[in-house]
Amino acid sequence: MTKTPAITVLMPAYNAARFIEEAISSVLQQTFADFELLIVNDGSTDNTPELINTFTDERIVVINQANRGVAEALNTGLKHARAPYIARFDADDICYPYRLEKQIRFLQDNPDYILVGSEAKYILENGDFLFDFHCIAYSHEQIIDKLYFYCPFVHPTVMYRKDAVIEAGGYPGHAHNFEDYLLWTALAGSGRLCNLTEPLIKYRLNSTSVTIDEKWRGRRFRELKREIVLRGTITAAEGNELLAIIKDQDVRHIKEAAYNALCGKKYLINNHQPEKARVHFNRAIQIYPLRLENYLLYALSYFPEGFVTWLHKFSPNRL
Repeated sequence: MTKTPAITVLMPAYNAARFIEEAISSVLQQTFADFELLIVNDGSTDNTPELINTFTDERIVVINQANRGVAEALNTGLKHARAPYIARFDADDICYPYRLEKQIRFLQDNPDYILVGSEAKYILENGDFLFDFHCIAYSHEQIIDKLYFYCPFVHPTVMYRKDAVIEAGGYPGHAHNFEDYLLWTALAGSGRLCNLTEPLIKYRLNSTSVTIDEKWRGRRFRELKREIVLRGTITAAEGNELLAIIKDQDVRHIKEAAYNALCGKKYLINNHQPEKARVHFNRAIQIYPLRLENYLLYALSYFPEGFVTWLHKFSPNRL
């Protein structure tokens, strides 16, 4: 039997051929080398499995299953993970080389903490820098204070103690698109949580992701999600309703329009480059011309940065 690794890097993958080679390479280049990279191929229909197999590093472990969604892929990974620490990572993102080393050292030095996340640098599909993401909370106290209003972690940045997540029941399978957020609420009473004040990954926005800007999901999705998070549990009926909303929007033109609209907003608000913002708003309008918000944001890109910043702070839910 091979030596038990210190960390399991848990990567679900579904039709990730465009980006998975770069994602895997970034894990294999970590300064902390005592890990297994556990890839759960969730029924990919593209050449994701073939690309995974081009890597010969014996730390890579692959589990193939029929497509069952992100939450079930993660739960499969938790069942097979051999390490006491789990580093979540997605098949389209990029790890900085020191990511694993910094997070495991934190958890080892602070045994009362069960989860640590970090900031991230957001990138476009093509890898270009989009904006610096700053966490809404860093200390445990700040996170608990904001937990039921906003999700405090970027999921693929987190490392956690496997036992704590197993005891919390793993990822709730019905909480489509926010299985991580609902898990964090379940963990809140089990130990301390925090975010490190530096980016440890590059988080890629891409138009094929199952997650899109929730404003595009509609009011019912957001209201139902809010009710579930506050309650801390979800029913199968609620999960089916969420899934029906998602499937109704799981069409290429909506996802591409949502992607471009989100990139435009980030260029407008978080990394003020109005010319680039207008390029993305134009694409969103051309793909899905019925959404009034994109016309308004396009017009707003001609206003001074100070006014845009003021308006965003004054009405953050409207931008």
